[in-house]
Amino acid sequence: MDLDLIWDNLVTVSDQLAGVVKIASDFVWDNILIYVLVLGGIFFTVRLGFVQVRKFGEGCRRLFGGFNLFGKKASKDGMSSFQALATAIAAQVGTGNITGCATALVSGGPGAIFWMWLAAFFGMATIYAEAILAQRFKTKDENGHVVGGPVYYIRAAFQNRFGKFLAGFFSVALILALGFMGNMVQSNSISDAFYTAFGIPKIAVGLIVAAVAAFIFLGGVKRIASVTEKIVPLMAAIYIVGSLIVIIANWRNIPATFVHIFQGAFNPQAVLGGAAGITMREAMRYGVARGLFSNEAGMGSTPHAHAIAKVDKPQDQGVVAMIGVFIDTFIVLTLTALVMLTTNAVDSGAQGTALAQTAFRSLYGSFGNAFVAICMFFFAFSTIIGWYFFGEQNVRYLFGQKAVKAYAAIVVVCVVIGSCLKLDLVWNMADFFNGIMVLPNLIALVALSGLAVRIHKGEDDRLPQP
Repeated sequence: MDLDLIWDNLVTVSDQLAGVVKIASDFVWDNILIYVLVLGGIFFTVRLGFVQVRKFGEGCRRLFGGFNLFGKKASKDGMSSFQALATAIAAQVGTGNITGCATALVSGGPGAIFWMWLAAFFGMATIYAEAILAQRFKTKDENGHVVGGPVYYIRAAFQNRFGKFLAGFFSVALILALGFMGNMVQSNSISDAFYTAFGIPKIAVGLIVAAVAAFIFLGGVKRIASVTEKIVPLMAAIYIVGSLIVIIANWRNIPATFVHIFQGAFNPQAVLGGAAGITMREAMRYGVARGLFSNEAGMGSTPHAHAIAKVDKPQDQGVVAMIGVFIDTFIVLTLTALVMLTTNAVDSGAQGTALAQTAFRSLYGSFGNAFVAICMFFFAFSTIIGWYFFGEQNVRYLFGQKAVKAYAAIVVVCVVIGSCLKLDLVWNMADFFNGIMVLPNLIALVALSGLAVRIHKGEDDRLPQP
């Protein structure tokens, strides 16, 4: 038996399937989801009376009022509001904040950043609705653990076979997209960055990441909450400070950068020239798609964390959830974009992570590669924790507590495999399943929009009884 021939055939088939899945994924994202998600955001912005503007200050007060690196330990009754937000941000702020931003700039020009901002602005209203409905319909499993997420408000919206099907479809898509394939993608980003910066073998990085992840997974919600409340503020501080230093060092380019962003949003060729071939439609498409993919508003992932926050009213967590989108897009993604634009790294021809490394090297020299690698580790590892947790909630829903350890073991294996074997098929399938899980979530959100408005107004904001 010629093992090399068999391997070559498998690689060929994988590449062919990857192409087919990429076509399907691009179609779903470019022709359906960016419109559905933005329209959903506009819908909830209007129905909730521009809640992201009127309640933004309250969200900030609740965030900083609950800020604590060593908060009260989470339990089966849930976690603190800040811990829930930290877990949500852990998932939101991932490799997409570096590589996704780079892709948007290269493919959509500087104007893509404007459309990222616009999508995030409307997405803040969507995630508010997700959070308050997740709070409203949270429940307890057979072991007394508080659980929640889209599957529970999907079942509440459609109390029939259709609702059961939608909830099951959502759960399976999320487990595949985030728990398994998504975490392979994240571990690959970590190992690739460390190999480039330090020459560390990818399998060694993968085994270390998997071991640390397994330790956190086995500690349950208590350990997950404890880790995210510490790692998220730390990674945010490191990246924000490191980015601001680069931007300030290139302060003369800041005014021109903002001119290019706003001008490029509506007339890209005036900024890039006709040879670039980027149109307003492409600036909008890449900006909106990459922005929503990063902040996850409307995708049904972060409600799993917000559902188990211990708050007095659903609205209390809703306003905090909005701040997560703001931090992800208006702070982290924007800083990434400004670093790349003010340093003129986008003209270097580099793409993805290499574009970020080029930008940071312009000031930090060879340390720029190490800085990006360290940030990629924090971003991707925190996402692994968040996505594992979201998948776990759906495993509980489908199979019960008994399946959680098996699920954790599979995720750990995926982390190891993903670190040393980059398969385009896995990346494309992660994108595809990440996209299709949006549809059942948004269908339920719209169906329950009347209830969301009543909760928002305080007319029906009771929480489930313990």
